[in-house]
Amino acid sequence: MAAAKMSVAELEKFLREEFPQAFSDGDITIESADGETCLLRRRFNDRMLRPGGTVSGPTLMAMADFAMYVVLLSAIGPVGLAVTTNLNINFLRKGQPGQDVLAAAKLLKLGKRLAVGEVNLLSGSSPDPIAHVTATYSIPTT
Repeated sequence: MAAAKMSVAELEKFLREEFPQAFSDGDITIESADGETCLLRRRFNDRMLRPGGTVSGPTLMAMADFAMYVVLLSAIGPVGLAVTTNLNINFLRKGQPGQDVLAAAKLLKLGKRLAVGEVNLLSGSSPDPIAHVTATYSIPTT
């Protein structure tokens, strides 16, 4: 795959302007993005928890989907209408309350119309994933 077409700063600016409902409150930060991989962090807050004190599935799915969007944009540039066509998640272990959630995304295949990637979701500093996601994005034709 080629070098990144958007830097972290460019991604942040684009997302604040074009996707504020997901990126304007400061809960999520882009720690790195290089056109092939990205690392996002969502700071812990109590709204992430479900009954029983674990990080909720919707929180993890949204984080994974957003990480795939970020890594894809870093690879193809500001194509706001790229959309998820498939997302599969396997919950592996409990996400710990009080811990940030990290999403490490990687593009596996980048075509002209579709991109396929995977995301490992981590809880705090633990190296063991709490969930594993595969996702496909549709890239609109220009």
